[in-house]
Amino acid sequence: MKKRLPPLNWLRSFEAAARHLSFTHASQELHITQAAMSQQIKALESQLGTMLFVRLPRGLELTEAGAAYLPVLHESIEKMNEVTDELFGKGRNKLLNVRVNLVFFVNWLAPRLPDFYEQYPDINLKITSNIWVNSQQKAPDCDLEIIYGNGRWQQYEARRLTWDLLQPVCSPNYASRFQGKPVPEDIVNENLIHVIGYEDGWNRWFQSIGMPYTDFNLGSQFDTLINAFEVAANGGGIVLGRSSLLQGYFENEKLISLFEQEVLTTEAFYLVNHKSRFLHPHAEAFINWVMEEVNNDEVNNIHRPLYN
Repeated sequence: MKKRLPPLNWLRSFEAAARHLSFTHASQELHITQAAMSQQIKALESQLGTMLFVRLPRGLELTEAGAAYLPVLHESIEKMNEVTDELFGKGRNKLLNVRVNLVFFVNWLAPRLPDFYEQYPDINLKITSNIWVNSQQKAPDCDLEIIYGNGRWQQYEARRLTWDLLQPVCSPNYASRFQGKPVPEDIVNENLIHVIGYEDGWNRWFQSIGMPYTDFNLGSQFDTLINAFEVAANGGGIVLGRSSLLQGYFENEKLISLFEQEVLTTEAFYLVNHKSRFLHPHAEAFINWVMEEVNNDEVNNIHRPLYN
């Protein structure tokens, strides 16, 4: 049988007194008398069956039980304050802070955002970008993130957004240098554009189609995929495109696919939130909208496993 939870005012009194190590300062913070503070903590100790403080001539000291109890109570009270403000206070009209990998924002999310604004006119977004593909350094005020990786992050609740195919792409002008329809052997000595930070690179694509490729000194290297796409679109070489990010380039005829050979990526873009952070209803609405867009993305779903 579960032990009855002590009254909240007793717990708040203990948490404040434990932080200050002073009944006087804690009672001033909570706007109660020092006598009431002392009585509530004695009642809490009686119910728990253990001492939480050592009373010293010049102050207080936490017992082992008190020291273990404090961080749990402090986190719980802070969480209650946060949720109360989010739901009923000034947080009701808060900005929803979303940090998005830059190439995913430009090529996937931004074209779809007008639909979100139309469906949810009362939700205000604050969107920031991170350029590093595998950046997991969470911004302190960030509610949601879209990051790239394998999806195995213990601190995050992760929802997979893409099932990408790797495909070599270049500008129509660059493709005109090939005589007839090119084959993979034709591009080995071309300017192959590499993107730092991606596990799925040229080596994986060549090996997957049965061609060894190990010379990473050939070609150009860029720190972001969006830079690599723009260089390729302007005739600077051949880049490994990811199918979920290419629709705009194909529609505007800035990039074309060179071959039929396509390789499924081992990593993907994920929409994540920190497991320990309260999920505001606005964040839940954004998550539901993004996942609906993912489910309606025909190009993205061609190679999506049924169990996902």
